[in-house]
Amino acid sequence: MTLPGVTPGAGDRNRRAAGVGALIVAALLLTACASTSAPATDASVAVAQTPFDELVPLEDPRSFEGPSSAVLADAEVEPVTEQPEQKLPVEVISYDLDGDTAVTVDDTSSIIAMDLSGSLAATVWGLGLGDRLVGRDVSTTFPGTEHLDVVTSGGHTVNAEAIIALEPTLVLTDGSIGPADVVEQLRDVGITVVFVRSASSFEGAAQLARDVGRILGVDEAGELLGDRIESEVDATRARIAELAPEDEADRLRVMFLYVRGSAGVYYLFGEGSGADDLIEGLSAIDVAGELGWRGMQPLTDEAMVAADPDLILVMSKGLESVDGVDGLLESRPAIALTEAGRHRRFVDMADGQILSFGPRSAHVLEALARAIYAPEAGP
Repeated sequence: MTLPGVTPGAGDRNRRAAGVGALIVAALLLTACASTSAPATDASVAVAQTPFDELVPLEDPRSFEGPSSAVLADAEVEPVTEQPEQKLPVEVISYDLDGDTAVTVDDTSSIIAMDLSGSLAATVWGLGLGDRLVGRDVSTTFPGTEHLDVVTSGGHTVNAEAIIALEPTLVLTDGSIGPADVVEQLRDVGITVVFVRSASSFEGAAQLARDVGRILGVDEAGELLGDRIESEVDATRARIAELAPEDEADRLRVMFLYVRGSAGVYYLFGEGSGADDLIEGLSAIDVAGELGWRGMQPLTDEAMVAADPDLILVMSKGLESVDGVDGLLESRPAIALTEAGRHRRFVDMADGQILSFGPRSAHVLEALARAIYAPEAGP
């Protein structure tokens, strides 16, 4: 069995471009997170919330004053099936950085699935094979993974020795953490390594479920998980559209700001970063897309004033790194001049969740929508 993409076409070129974008993001995050340690796993206790279909939105979301936090009602990743039937071996294509490589996957008894956002491990779990995971990256923080050894060090740098010590029979990655050549060298000690295509989008999350399902010999589970992600995201987006202002002119203009104060890193995320898909899914206007920004742009005072967003999305740890909203506005006065700054409209969400396109995509959207359109209802 072979994954699509053996003969590169327009779609494959697009996926390659997305992969390059992921590597750029990775380089930024590797630099910014060099001194961080592995975070604690997500809270496993479900949060009591008003049912999503009963939320009463703000009359004018642009008038709300103050920050709010997006919190998942339940951080767990629910498997689409339990112990799916596997058909191994399978022949797949590994999309290595230096070219496509044919790989045979014949043993999935111990898996390490690692990437920048933790989406790969969540996908393996969502397929019903979570018990095969023997290690985790620093971004894999959902309940059930807390006992796994972390195989990335210095933030998102791969620790080859830690991986080898766990004796995995299969390593899955998308090249977003590395160094990539170190990951490829794991093959020298007999470990099967497969690089997958991964796009930071809701469509990409569904496709990743299907692709990983094929790699692990559980095609049916992959299709089920992909279909579930699509249907849940579609239903959530439809509900969010009801919460947002009907007139597009009244909709929030939103921007995603990546912050690491300890490293002096401030970046605006644009088209292809995943932030664009997230903002559009929230029935908001993606300011970066409106201005034609692609990938990531270093934050400048001129860019921020020109953008003038109504609301700014940030990662929770990033906001903490600049001593909260007050610290951010003090360190970057240009932000204070925007509508978001004047109204202190910042919405933060856990680093391992906000851009983790995967089985929890719809739940991330819902949590952000609550914080944006009905912040008075609580997390």
